[in-house]
Order: sequence, then structure tokens, then C-alpha cells
Amino acid sequence: MTAKTSFRGSFTALVTPFKNGSVDEKSFRGLVDWQIAEGTKGLVPVGTTGESPTLSHEEHRHVVEWCIEQARGRVPVVAGAGSNSTKEAIDLARHAEEAGADAVLVVTPYYNKPTQEGLYQHFKAINDAIGIPIIIYNIPPRSVIDMSVDTMKRLSELENIAGVKDATALGFMAHGGHGCISVTSNVAPRLCAEFQASCLKGDYASALEFHDKLMPLHTALFIETNPAPAKYALSLLGKCAETVRLPMVPVTDKTRAAVREAMVHAGLIN
Repeated sequence: MTAKTSFRGSFTALVTPFKNGSVDEKSFRGLVDWQIAEGTKGLVPVGTTGESPTLSHEEHRHVVEWCIEQARGRVPVVAGAGSNSTKEAIDLARHAEEAGADAVLVVTPYYNKPTQEGLYQHFKAINDAIGIPIIIYNIPPRSVIDMSVDTMKRLSELENIAGVKDATALGFMAHGGHGCISVTSNVAPRLCAEFQASCLKGDYASALEFHDKLMPLHTALFIETNPAPAKYALSLLGKCAETVRLPMVPVTDKTRAAVREAMVHAGLIN
């Protein structure tokens, strides 16, 4: 994140709860309220953690609208608007802007492996189509391609390109980061918010204590592919069902045990 926005602190990459094969609006809205009450500073619906690849366009748009409605301006909403089709990404970004999102999160186009120039043109086309900030999401393990620092630098000169999503937490903050878009904060929003607040104050002694509390959870939530472990953890907290959409499947018993143990370590359950 960067100075082009006032975004600071712990932002949650929200899961999308499901029930009986459909998106569970009630659980989703409840999750938004709980996140804000626990100190989360921003919400990121329908990113990777929100299982955007298996949502229909209609569902995607609904989730963005519900998030904005439920947040009621209390915290910023950064709507996922990525696609490997530039036209589709523009459509999602325009919808997010019209719905009242504060920014969009746009992943590098996956599967079709554009060149660096292709990446530049993709993000420039989205930049030119909307008037709200764009956060770039560069994630080679999922997208195959890796955006170069040079391409990021070129993009940063465009009006709406406002930052890069980073989730490495402590090291990133120590190097001058402004916040984190986190999976773990779905499950431990207060701890993640307090960790970020400590970093932003320069209180790294406290930050390290939070980091040590959270580290096993950071690890456990990625033993199997996100967001299946996070949804299991949320089911233990009574926040939503652990249902994921195929080709995602619920986590194994071994992962359940690891997630549960990490939650006990963080003081989230007994």
C-alpha cells in the first residue's frame, strides 16, 4: 500500500461463506460487522480468499454490494476485480466503482501468461477505465507470471495505480509498509489489527509478541490451499460453515488438528 491512498493497518481478505450451494448473505454480512467491531481497518471481498474463481459474475457483484452496504463507510472496501481477460477485469472494476468501493484489488492475469508489456497494458486499460485507486496483486504461485519491479515502477506513474498487496507482515512493515491484506485476520481480526497498530507506531517489541502468537496460525492456514483452512477455523468460531466450492475441498483431519492447535496458541479458542 502507498501514500496515494490513506489505507493503513489490517485489511481482511474476506472469505465468501456458502450455504446449500449458494452464497450465504447473512453469514457474510455478520462477518463484515464482526471484522469491523474487532478493529479491522479495511475489507477486501472477492479476492482469492473469497473464492472468486468459482463465483458467477452475478454472485461476485452481489458480494461486493453486500460488503459496501454492510460496512456503511465505517472502513474502506477494496473490491477484488481481477481476471485474465482485460475486458472482464474492466467490467468488474467499473461495477465496484459504481457500487461505491473505495478501491479495487487487481491480480496479475493468470493462465494466459502475458509478457511484461502485456501486464502493463492490462493494468493501464483498467487504470484508464475507472477513477478509484487500484492495488496490484502480484502472486506468482497462483498466476504463474511475476510482475517485474520495472513494470511496477512504470505502472506507479499512472494516476490510479496506488500500491501493491503484500502479506509478509513483519518484514514488510519494518521496511516501511503501511499495512497488510491478510487471510489470517479472517480468523484473528483483533490480534492482526493490534499487530499492525504496533508496527505503525514503531513499537516492534509489542509487534513481535503479536507475531509470535500469530505465527503458528499463519502457517496452519496455508497447510492446504487457502481458504479451506480459514473456513474451517471460522466454523470453529461459529462464524460460517466450512463449505468450499469444488475444485476446493474441506481440509483433512490432520490439518484440522493443526489449525485447532494454532488457534489455541493464539488464544482464540480453549
